Amino acid sequence: MTNSTTTEPTTGPTTPPRGSGTPSAAGTSGYVPVNGLDMYYEVHGEGRPLVLLHGALATIGTSFGAILPLLARDHRVVAVEQQSHGHTGDIERPLSYEQLADDTAAVLRHVSVSDADILGFGMGSGIAVCLAIRHPELARKLVLATPAYDRDGFHPGVVEDMAALSPEHLAGSPLKEDYLRTAPRPQDWPVLIERVKRLNLEFVGWPEEAVAAIKAPALIVVGDSDVVRPEHALSMFRLLGGGVAGDVAGLPNSQLAVLPGTGHLALMERAEWLTSMVHAFLAAPVRAKV
Repeated sequence: MTNSTTTEPTTGPTTPPRGSGTPSAAGTSGYVPVNGLDMYYEVHGEGRPLVLLHGALATIGTSFGAILPLLARDHRVVAVEQQSHGHTGDIERPLSYEQLADDTAAVLRHVSVSDADILGFGMGSGIAVCLAIRHPELARKLVLATPAYDRDGFHPGVVEDMAALSPEHLAGSPLKEDYLRTAPRPQDWPVLIERVKRLNLEFVGWPEEAVAAIKAPALIVVGDSDVVRPEHALSMFRLLGGGVAGDVAGLPNSQLAVLPGTGHLALMERAEWLTSMVHAFLAAPVRAKV
């Protein structure tokens, strides 16, 4: 659910005053005091709320720079930066999906967002899953890009590669450059890497019954050469109601998209293609379960 130099793309010191509503591109930005953090968020566009949750080591810009402007044409996009990432500083607390989901829920309640659509990428997809389990009233539909609900979802070697990641491996990368540009303490880049490594190494996931109990329909999106195995994406699709003969049983509320010729780093760059799928999924009516 995280990244290395071969997995997921994941800046300094000047930030807006705490709690401000400062213009950010075509939207607004600000900070919310949450569980000991000042969490950064941005709001773009108008319409039904769509929450964006970035990948590990990333910022809003590095995960969603290509797709956010397209999504903001039809949605009120609320994008959040997690503990230690981007504009949001660090505190003496390890990263866990449960805590990250609770932090996100607190930000959404602060900005009066509920029953929202949630789009998570990489680590953000894990936060989205955990949010739907722990705070189901906040999640109407889920778009899960590169999700893994347990450790076996990753290709062999991905987690091990992450364990060997060092700051030198990301020297000059867009991830580091954006961190240096936005972080309140740019010198904490190695701290972020260690926190993400620990999050990966300690990741166990969620029981299949907990995933199957999620009420929000989900669009699962992976590249055919992603860090998550396509078989795992299919397994998750089945847990969320997929895997039926649609002409007989009717189309399920959840959907699965495997993008051809696409690795993990390229997934969010397929902006027009991905946006068309996201818009269609979020606009689709939800069938009553028989």
